[in-house]
Amino acid sequence: METTQTLNWQNFKEALLQHPDLNLQFQYAEDKWVDASYHITEIKQAPITSVDCGGVLNQWTEIIVQLWEPGEKQQERAMKVRKALSIVEVVEKKLRLEDLAVVKIEFGNSQFDTRQMYPGNIKIDDENLIVDLQPDFTQCKAIGRGGSCGTDDKGVECCEPVAKEKVEMKNLALATDCCTPGGGCC
Repeated sequence: METTQTLNWQNFKEALLQHPDLNLQFQYAEDKWVDASYHITEIKQAPITSVDCGGVLNQWTEIIVQLWEPGEKQQERAMKVRKALSIVEVVEKKLRLEDLAVVKIEFGNSQFDTRQMYPGNIKIDDENLIVDLQPDFTQCKAIGRGGSCGTDDKGVECCEPVAKEKVEMKNLALATDCCTPGGGCC
């Protein structure tokens, strides 16, 4: 299953349900893999409420699956998808997870600062279901709406590039009146 857009919880879980007997691997950068000894330590559901720079209220929900690498390698193979699904089942007995919530995977280790990433491509490679993690990003919702940030009464976007004043450059080596009174070099 190749995916390139943000996955919601329902689609992510369906991808797992299709392959319970595969090993669940996470790739967090090019040629960088979450160690096979990882644990799924918790699954968080985070309702987000924000007001953007244009004064618009935004609301969405994220489901964050936290991965942890123990200090010592404990196994050679990653957990089976079936095991990950059993953890999901335990969580869902206590907390109803929203099907349309955005999925993020939280991970970090001594060489990679902890961050939340999106599950990108999900593919099968031999006995493994590989989840390719993509970096999160920032955005300006006001620009996406084509509206103003509300900070400028002229309707100018607060996040659009500011026009810079052009500076005239002089080649002083070619100037004949350089370093003379009124020559413009000082």
